[in-house]
Amino acid sequence: MPCYSSEKLNGLVMEAKKYTAQGKVADYIPALKKENPNDLSAAIFHPDGRCISAGDVDQKITLQSISKVLTLALALMDCGEERVFEKVGYEPTGDPFNSIVKLELYNPSKPLNPMINAGALAVTSMIKGPSIEARLARILSFVQKLTGDQEMSYSKEVAQSEFDTADLNRALCYFMREHQIIEEEVEGLLELYTKQCAIEMTCLDLARIGLIFAMNGVDPLTKEQLIPKDIVRICKTFMVTCGMYNAAGEFAVRIGIPAKSGVSGGIMGAVPNRFGIGIFGPALDEKGNSIAGLKLLEMLSEQYSLSIF
Repeated sequence: MPCYSSEKLNGLVMEAKKYTAQGKVADYIPALKKENPNDLSAAIFHPDGRCISAGDVDQKITLQSISKVLTLALALMDCGEERVFEKVGYEPTGDPFNSIVKLELYNPSKPLNPMINAGALAVTSMIKGPSIEARLARILSFVQKLTGDQEMSYSKEVAQSEFDTADLNRALCYFMREHQIIEEEVEGLLELYTKQCAIEMTCLDLARIGLIFAMNGVDPLTKEQLIPKDIVRICKTFMVTCGMYNAAGEFAVRIGIPAKSGVSGGIMGAVPNRFGIGIFGPALDEKGNSIAGLKLLEMLSEQYSLSIF
């Protein structure tokens, strides 16, 4: 048990909240500028259905890069490991998540891993469906199953804001399309990708998804195997090695749990066979991770020996 009460978790949240002043909200996506940099909330979901929380855990946030883990799982279920990794590599990168540099330097145009933007765009291009609308419906249906919320959708405002300012992602797509990593029209793929990133949920939802990854793809509340165990293993490995952008190495040393962050300030964590964690703190560090969220995870990991290493 990570914390014996919501009161104890609240104490850790209040301690970590002091660090929000050292970060700033994402400003390159206009719709995300509206977030309050002082916010911090957290939820921890256990296999027996118990959930402890602190802060405004019902506040909705967009997944952003956390969605990369979910679409990777879906693409692997659709296409299989061999096909997916023909297009995307396995290796961490020391570059920023939106860098174009290594597309040209290494294995021309093949992204190093599915957690950087280029890799995530290639992965999303492999999700099956006859149209952009049908593919988005499949992604949403998958996320709805993981959270148990059949009404879950995406923020049209955030999706449009991201689409309108996605020129760097367009450049990544056109470069990969030139080398047949992506085989569809760029604008349609960007529409799907920005809507995927704009899927909205709460910290409680994030924690529940984290729990399913922690329990090897089984939803302990329904006993249903929602993701094959081998695919969960692949996803959790990428969460450890690449999940926190180009701060993944330090994160592994200091915290050491499978986790994925997003520039909205969300973090999804999966402590194997124990529980899922959802955090929201929109003030980001220079790498794009929630600055207070990382501090909170570090305190939790130290106090309750959460590291898998």
